[in-house]
Amino acid sequence: MQENKIKLFESKQVRTLWNAEEEDWYFSVVDIVAILTDNDYQGARNYWKVLKSRLAKEGSELVTFCNRLKMRAEDGKMRMTDCLNTRGVLRLVQSIPSPKAEPFKMWLAQVGSERLDEIADPEKAILRGADFYRAKGYTEGWINQRLQTIEMRKELTDEWKARGIEREKDYAILTNEMTKAWSGLTVQEYKQVKGLKKENLRDNMTNIELVLNMLAEVTTTAISRQEQPETFDENKRVARAGGQVAKNARTDIEKRLGKSVISPLNASDKPALEIKSPGKKNDGEE
Repeated sequence: MQENKIKLFESKQVRTLWNAEEEDWYFSVVDIVAILTDNDYQGARNYWKVLKSRLAKEGSELVTFCNRLKMRAEDGKMRMTDCLNTRGVLRLVQSIPSPKAEPFKMWLAQVGSERLDEIADPEKAILRGADFYRAKGYTEGWINQRLQTIEMRKELTDEWKARGIEREKDYAILTNEMTKAWSGLTVQEYKQVKGLKKENLRDNMTNIELVLNMLAEVTTTAISRQEQPETFDENKRVARAGGQVAKNARTDIEKRLGKSVISPLNASDKPALEIKSPGKKNDGEE
């Protein structure tokens, strides 16, 4: 069983993959090279291409250790990526002259320790998720809401797996059906409203949007567990049914507020994503 995660080193993202069978992390090589060489993504790719070719000619075991694994790319899709486990990363660090080598080794050891802590105490994983969003400047109220949606999303994807859904494409289709049912928009149309391209939609939702999306997900999970759909079309019907429940709630909220809750706000103004209840003001309001 493998689990994709994003780790931060000095505010820079490193895509990681936990392999439960091996009990080891796998790290995106390009992400690490970008950090050690102070390059952007394309520069890091070019650097790694040259280094990989040289190491292969030298017969280095590092190239042998390198695996091609699926990780989430900038466009949100799962793509094959050069990855190394912890042992391989340590060899990679030795192959790249960088003043960040030692701090990175310490970070690597910390990541391994944190994973063991998270297995023993899942609450620590939640706290680290909160730290990730704090580092990006989100408000505490929004972070609390976002962490709840992550848990609900995991329960839904676990339920879809139990129903035989395996392909990333199928997850996207079911998510699209559910999202359109409650919001009236496909995921892509929703992103257009918010001016997004490759960014994560949920990370750009207001707390009200997050609540409605979470309601759609938790309801879809509950209906699926009760009806136990066997075909993909049946799963699509359940996803739409779950989304319809959230649509009904959305309609009631909009009648009360007198405006749409589908907002063009995005993470470029993170404090604004926390829509306060009446009588309270968003940060920065007078």
